[in-house]
Amino acid sequence: MGQPVIIQIENIYYPILATVGIPANLVTIVILSRGSCGLSNCITRYLVAMASGDLLILIFGVILYEIQDAYFPHSFLNYTPICRINIVFLLASYDFSIWLTVAFTFDRFIAICCQKLRTKYCTEKTAAVVIAVVCFFSALENIPFYFAVEPREIINNVPWSCYMKSSFYTLPIWAALLWLENILTPFLPFLLILLLNALTIRHIVLANRVRRGLRGNKDGENHNDPEMENRRRSMILLLAISGSFILLWMVSFIFYIYVQFADTQLLDANYDDPFTIMEQSGYMLRSLSSCTNTFIYAASQSKFRDELKNMMKRLLAPITCLFK
Repeated sequence: MGQPVIIQIENIYYPILATVGIPANLVTIVILSRGSCGLSNCITRYLVAMASGDLLILIFGVILYEIQDAYFPHSFLNYTPICRINIVFLLASYDFSIWLTVAFTFDRFIAICCQKLRTKYCTEKTAAVVIAVVCFFSALENIPFYFAVEPREIINNVPWSCYMKSSFYTLPIWAALLWLENILTPFLPFLLILLLNALTIRHIVLANRVRRGLRGNKDGENHNDPEMENRRRSMILLLAISGSFILLWMVSFIFYIYVQFADTQLLDANYDDPFTIMEQSGYMLRSLSSCTNTFIYAASQSKFRDELKNMMKRLLAPITCLFK
């Protein structure tokens, strides 16, 4: 009997995702670290950290979890203690990436809407502290999940693979931890990102109206106003990153809500069940969110696009010379 359709799709999807996503995030880190994209040091710090978080997701979530389980099920990485460690890093990587998106959204909200706080908060030093705090708490929050799984099977007295303990769904302490995890990821980030974006957009729209009035620009033309152009670029970048995150996490968001009120379990092995298919589809989409930011930067930031073109030219130059 063949594998379920969703598993067959995953076995093709995740290798492609890793093949595209890892080089994309590495290129993003290199280009942004050069500081030649016309972005402030504060923004650059956040974007480099976000790309690093996405890279960790691809390593721990895609390569060491999904691909390893599909193509190398009997490797030492599937030994239960190592599998447990990988799950902790996997979950911490997702939390790190998600809360960095929130932190970046909040930073842009302060920069655009709170001019008095802008000079104090929107600095490279503050960004570094925020990133370090997010990293620390993302790791700390997920350490208990090391003890939430048990071996899926025992082969020659050796524990293999990982499976959620049955007590994870019955003991109050695990139920409380699951509620906390679901609130922190993704419920609260969803609400914060939507709220902050709404407030930021509202402020930009009102500020642009006032600025047009002061400049006597009645016909709505603002291409000669550098301040309005900067706001427009900031809004495009912010909405693209936040919107991509929300869209690609939406299926997982809905599934997490369903799990809280229905008699179902996470990581169920019945891959013909519609809700298991929904769960796996959500995992695929949220993993995709770790690859999209590079393409967002290339589409919305002309200087990043130029740097990317120059890098590709340098990388392809030796190959081009071979055919001359």
